[in-house]
Amino acid sequence: MKQILQSFENNIGTITFNNDDKRNALTFQLLDELIEALDEFEKREARAVILRAKPGSKVWSAGLFIDELPNAGEDPLSYNHPLERALRAIEGFPAPIIAMTEGSIWGGACDLATVCDIIIGTKDTTFAITPARLGVAYNSSGIMHVIRVFGLHTAKEMFFTAKPISAEKAERMGALNHLVPAEEIEEFTYKMAKAICFNSPLSVSVAKKQINVLAQSTPINPSTYELIDELRFKAFNSKDFMEGKRAFKEKRRARFTGE
Repeated sequence: MKQILQSFENNIGTITFNNDDKRNALTFQLLDELIEALDEFEKREARAVILRAKPGSKVWSAGLFIDELPNAGEDPLSYNHPLERALRAIEGFPAPIIAMTEGSIWGGACDLATVCDIIIGTKDTTFAITPARLGVAYNSSGIMHVIRVFGLHTAKEMFFTAKPISAEKAERMGALNHLVPAEEIEEFTYKMAKAICFNSPLSVSVAKKQINVLAQSTPINPSTYELIDELRFKAFNSKDFMEGKRAFKEKRRARFTGE
């Protein structure tokens, strides 16, 4: 069964999560289908794309599918992981991508939403970044996505506590572009996409590229990256990582020891 649904009308592409049984978890299949849809929309010269769950969803996405996380000693988010490829596909897509977010957004799905160009939500939209619940050390690019959207101190709170950030707080911080009533979100989002379509696609595409390049322009010393990689290896090779996975599957609180 297809784990996303896609449609194209009036130069607007729509990608809808279709993995209800797993709360729209970001399985390898779903992520691969998302990338394929973006490839097709680029060929059709889409001027805007909307990424959404089904209307009224309580969970926009539960994040990475726990059964597909690797064993200890393997990087859970390597450069060629399907989520990383999907994030690059969204960032590199030549037209704006709007995340229409109803319901809660967890873990890797929070990363997915933050790389979209515009985020629209309702009062039920929440954002939680949850690697600490699994003993996972998140990768540097994902941390930077969260910092850029939520700011330094809120990013720290999200990573340290793994607790959700409300839609109201996200809007105050500028992480949500717009907070609208649930019954109006679809009309509001497509109206914005149509407004984008009226503008010069070349100008919009260049602006997206410029903004992304400038936002990522802060240099980091190569030795710093090496240190971060060493710290991450220690985490994904730990007993805590295995305990976190077991606890999640057994639906209990993890008993972390720091080993």
